[in-house]
Amino acid sequence: MRCLLLLLLLLVVALLAADAEPVLRTVTGVPTGVSSGGGGGEYSDELYCDGWRLSVETGNAGPWTAIPPRCLEFVRAYMEGERYASDSAVAAADSLAFAARALSSGGGGARPAWVFDVDETLLTNAPYYAVNGWGSLEFNETSFDEWVDVAKAPALPASLKLYNELQGLGIHIILLTGRSEFQRNATQVNLLFAGYHSWEKLILRQSPDIGKTAVQYKSERRAALEAEGFKILGNSGDQWSDLLGLPMATRSFKLPNPMYFIS
Repeated sequence: MRCLLLLLLLLVVALLAADAEPVLRTVTGVPTGVSSGGGGGEYSDELYCDGWRLSVETGNAGPWTAIPPRCLEFVRAYMEGERYASDSAVAAADSLAFAARALSSGGGGARPAWVFDVDETLLTNAPYYAVNGWGSLEFNETSFDEWVDVAKAPALPASLKLYNELQGLGIHIILLTGRSEFQRNATQVNLLFAGYHSWEKLILRQSPDIGKTAVQYKSERRAALEAEGFKILGNSGDQWSDLLGLPMATRSFKLPNPMYFIS
């Protein structure tokens, strides 16, 4: 009798469970106005591209060769709008605040130095990329070299301000660029045109540096600077390859660049 009652109770519980709404559901629909698909396709282009930019700026994306086609308009609007200028200004303000603290605490050494990259750090090549797809097209070294020869790339305003303020603090300015030695004259002319002056050194790739990654080449040059007695307080660059590798600066500052990646 007791077994029969137990069986009846279990049967009632099973029937009730079958009629009940499930607690956990699998969502198969997509909210109205949001596209579906893989690789971030479930988000709007603006949301996806904002996340993509964060991924490439932090280095999470790893090596990449071109911006996603759906992000062309996003990158154009970012580079031409206020956000690029604002992000660059924040990085510059953080850099100056650190430099002032380091010097006031006596951490600058006898020859305090600051290393700057050139392209997308001191100079902006936005006019070139505006007519070359904002990074959506395969990089054309020939056409970019022709642009370098024109020597009319404007200064990144926040970087020019930082550059002058660091000089005012007595910090030695070192320019370390991935450009080659044959571009020295055009680079100097462009820097002067953009308002930069009185740098300590302008270091470009020499013949033995051709084929080296940016990390290797720039690390070797920083080591040489330290051997000369410079204390590299800060290093500013738009690529992680400008900043990584030993020896590193006391502090490194990454500037925004959603247009291209250099290893």
